Amino acid sequence: MRKLFAVACFFSFLLLSGVVHGQQVDAQFGLSALHGTSATNFDLTNPDHQPVSLSGGVYPSVGADFLLWHNLGFGGEVAWKASRGLYQGQLDYRPIFYDFNAVYARKVSRVGFAGMAGIGAQSTRFYTDSCVSFNANGGCNNFVSSNHFLLHLGGALRLYVTPSIYVAPELHYYYVRNNVDFTSPNVTRYSLNIGYTFGK
Repeated sequence: MRKLFAVACFFSFLLLSGVVHGQQVDAQFGLSALHGTSATNFDLTNPDHQPVSLSGGVYPSVGADFLLWHNLGFGGEVAWKASRGLYQGQLDYRPIFYDFNAVYARKVSRVGFAGMAGIGAQSTRFYTDSCVSFNANGGCNNFVSSNHFLLHLGGALRLYVTPSIYVAPELHYYYVRNNVDFTSPNVTRYSLNIGYTFGK
């Protein structure tokens, strides 16, 4: 919960910065679906990977971009599995994807588009029934995280229903380095977002 609060504060700072300096800021919320190589297509020649697919489930997401110069800027997004999955029939788990990108976004009349490329991480939480570590507040964490660096490419078509509010279908591709917890390092995320453009 604290991480989500920190992300919300970060994006609020970006929004305020954009309004103050007259730049464009786009903020959005959406729902996504993930697709990964199925467990039945597990590559036996690569025994380091587990035969578990990332496909399935609903992934809420929040993101924002801040355009600094000639439609170029930076942005970030986080998407997480809304409900826990069952890993190999034994452990509850929840994947979380973070990405930070260079962004090119442009709006022409009621239609806009955005392209993004960057880096990030996949953090998969595996839950247990017992305490595995203590947090800074003295509370108990009942999960361990498996973190992997990723490369990200994405694109969005933004359809403006008002001069500021848009609906955006998006496509994201992740290459997750050493993603040994799942069948494949290749992950695709399909998203439908509702967003708001501040500034120019």
